[in-house]
Amino acid sequence: MNRLINKILFYLALFIGKAAIHLLRITGRGGTSLPGKLAMAVCPEILRILGSKYRIIMVTGTNGKTTTSRIIEQILTENQIKYVSNKSGANLLSGLVTTLISDVRLNGLPTSATALLEVDEAAFRAASKYVHPAVLVVTNFFRDQLDRYGELYTTVERVREGILNSPETTLILNGDDSLCASLGRNVNNPVIYYGMDKPEETGEEKGAYENNDASFCLYCKTRYEYLYHIYSHLGHFKCPGCGYERPEPLVHVVRVPAMTGEFSVAVIGTPSGNFEAHINLPGLYNIYNALAAVTFAEVLGFSHEKTIKALAHFESGFGRMESIPLGDKNIQVILIKNPTGLSQVLKYLATVEKKSVICFMINDRLADGTDISWLYDVDFEPLREIQNRVSRIFVSGTRAEDMAVRLKYAGIFTDSITIEKNNRIMLDSALNMLNAGETLYILPTYTALLDIRKLLKKRFKLKNFWQ
Repeated sequence: MNRLINKILFYLALFIGKAAIHLLRITGRGGTSLPGKLAMAVCPEILRILGSKYRIIMVTGTNGKTTTSRIIEQILTENQIKYVSNKSGANLLSGLVTTLISDVRLNGLPTSATALLEVDEAAFRAASKYVHPAVLVVTNFFRDQLDRYGELYTTVERVREGILNSPETTLILNGDDSLCASLGRNVNNPVIYYGMDKPEETGEEKGAYENNDASFCLYCKTRYEYLYHIYSHLGHFKCPGCGYERPEPLVHVVRVPAMTGEFSVAVIGTPSGNFEAHINLPGLYNIYNALAAVTFAEVLGFSHEKTIKALAHFESGFGRMESIPLGDKNIQVILIKNPTGLSQVLKYLATVEKKSVICFMINDRLADGTDISWLYDVDFEPLREIQNRVSRIFVSGTRAEDMAVRLKYAGIFTDSITIEKNNRIMLDSALNMLNAGETLYILPTYTALLDIRKLLKKRFKLKNFWQ
């Protein structure tokens, strides 16, 4: 009797979820989380039931989840593997349920055999109680939204607990991150590490790094020593106290022959040989995202030829280095959410030679993190050094004034800063300031991204954010 009731509840939840997705999509509201919430309210076990029907690949970590997932999507496409994924970035349990509901038929059978799921690092532990991925890619751990995630080490431990629920999952871990690499210790899982070789071969200065989120050893609390840093706490770490150190990566960047404001070229070493790849995004942090995806491709035994093609042709996710060409001008939207991420974005902007306009859009809603003190941990030096190449800096969002004050303290000329909370006026004013070949860089927090992306979609007929 209970089995029959559970079956009825499952199909009822599936029907309600599908109906909600359809209704929300035709009204242009996305339908990325609410359908999953409704379905789970009817059938709490729906994620477990649906998840058992797929080979699941999960991507989690603080920064780079969406971009890494998009590169993996392209790798799967190049290898003719049909998949479903949460392209919208709705990565809590409700978003995962919505994604799978959108793929299955009303009889409960999937149309794809593979599910690629980006999972919020704080939600991974809960997700692991219902689904057990074949492969888990962990990008990194950085301090992020303390009011929501708590201390950094708490987030790491939550992911570790989730891994204990999936002992057969193959782990793909960033070996340059002492926090991430620790997840591969004392587990029964197959573990594959990736990382970057020494800085003189990757273009970074030896010892150059910003605020370090993980200065002390996880195991004995001794301060790490570094053979080299890549950025923040990423690099070749070693504890002089207990000997914990960077594991040898199976897949690694040998050198970076080129890094421009538009793309990077990296020579990547693998057990099956080295190859040079053109990565269709700029920034050192995006080389890490590409490296995580390449490691995934190696684990599944895909050819270098198809991986190289995927790296050159994948599309960035909405708001993650998303470019919008406007004739001879351009808009680039780059999500910001924590000190390390924004510091790396500013380093990227320092490589742009042409003049530009920049807009910081800072909200403090729940999805952004209500504590914006993280702005004072950002390294604004690159912006200060290039401010003569920035025609205007706009600040917008619910905490626009706070952002303006932060820029003033960072040494940015105050007569270059304009507070404009009306997105339409800000966008028109910024575009009018651009000359041919120049770019408007929009740097929003998450809810500000949703706001501006809605305006950009309507004005420039862009794809919906869930597509």
